[in-house]
Amino acid sequence: MNRRVLVCQNTSCRKYGAAQVLKAFQQAKVAAERSGCLGQCGNGPMVIVLPEAIWYDRVQPRQVPIIVEQHLQQGAPVQPWLYQKFHAV
Repeated sequence: MNRRVLVCQNTSCRKYGAAQVLKAFQQAKVAAERSGCLGQCGNGPMVIVLPEAIWYDRVQPRQVPIIVEQHLQQGAPVQPWLYQKFHAV
């Protein structure tokens, strides 16, 4: 499955480090793209993995290697970091 990662780069997410999150995905050689506002301001940096539409909130650069390994390579979303608004456990 060809997955794409969108990282919000709008004002609120950038304030919380979204540029560094995007850079961390790109350094991990992941097809990561900047996105406009995802409508979840105040919960960022927001990350969406497509095509499954799996959302992560408040992502920090140190979390990226785990998301890459567990979700993108092994196909298992990182449950504790899922955005609860869309992925209630």
